[in-house]
Amino acid sequence: MPPPGERPNSIPTNGAKNERQPLVFDASILGSESNIPSQFIWPGHEKPCLEAPELVIPTIDLGVLSSGDPLAVSKAAELVNEACKKHGFFLVINHGVDSGLLDKAVQYMDLFFGMQLSEKQRSQRKIGENYGYASSFVGRFSSKLPWKETLSFRYCPDSQNIVEQYFLSVMGEDFRQFGRLYQEYCEVMNKLSLGIMELLGISLGLDQTYFRDFFEGNDSILRLNHYPPCKKPDLTLGTGPHCDPISLTILHQDQVGGLQVFADEKWHSVSPIPGAFVINIGDTFMALSNGIYKSCVHRAVVNNQTVRRSLAFFLCPEMDKAVTPPAGLVNSSNPRIYPDFTWATLLEFTQKHYRADVKTLDAFSNWLQEQESNKKIR
Repeated sequence: MPPPGERPNSIPTNGAKNERQPLVFDASILGSESNIPSQFIWPGHEKPCLEAPELVIPTIDLGVLSSGDPLAVSKAAELVNEACKKHGFFLVINHGVDSGLLDKAVQYMDLFFGMQLSEKQRSQRKIGENYGYASSFVGRFSSKLPWKETLSFRYCPDSQNIVEQYFLSVMGEDFRQFGRLYQEYCEVMNKLSLGIMELLGISLGLDQTYFRDFFEGNDSILRLNHYPPCKKPDLTLGTGPHCDPISLTILHQDQVGGLQVFADEKWHSVSPIPGAFVINIGDTFMALSNGIYKSCVHRAVVNNQTVRRSLAFFLCPEMDKAVTPPAGLVNSSNPRIYPDFTWATLLEFTQKHYRADVKTLDAFSNWLQEQESNKKIR
């Protein structure tokens, strides 16, 4: 079967304005409703399969990078290469991230998402922006809405205390500790992502520092995902089928489960493993690898009993840095696939022109070419 959702996906300009009653996603209310609003019901071919076989993905011990054992590094790189050519997903352990930090990050999530909707909306994400609180995608889309609420904020290693300052500016002094905690979390994720980039460079036959240097300065995003229980989990999705437009995702999920990946023509589960992060390749890195590594379709399902929480760190290049593959990955047998672009342009495309799905990068490439053609005509 083809991956669900492969059809034109432009962002509607009228949003939900045609609805008689404005739709509100209040998790504290909808989580106990037996009948869910029609906007959250997905078409038959996209409805979830709640029992999916487990995806076989490698577990990579990141301790090998500092072990001084070239054979262990080579084996890890080989496993990463195999997984990223197939579906772009793998797990990492021995990553050096303190479990106490992870526990506290989840605890603070519970505090934030447990607040009244009006309190959370103080950090409301504005249409066309990528940061702030979003209760589903209400107001931005009018159908196939995800059963979740999120809080997203920007992280740049070159901007001192940017996360702490964000919380202070939108939520006030009472949230300074929140800002400090998630500032620390982002700094740790940034360090981890650069280590993974070293391994990705080795796995593609490049210098170990190539991708690390490319992402040393970055403009990344941390997203807190909160999936309330749903009385009809077989009708909706926590997150619809999509490929991440970013470069690399580092996902910390709680022990509830719900992540599914489309591989070998069917959906598979990626069950939580304590102490392991789920890593997946995004569209931007697929372009950087000249299509050698895959950005794979995935989604999140919900359940009727338990809240699911996850934290996704999205590594992204600096906004205006040209995304172009290294010369060593372009040859006669593997010619250029995607045009050069910047992360700023792709981000704008996904926020203002296109709802990210399974074909975002192809749609973006076509859009870039159309823009270029229009310039020439003028």
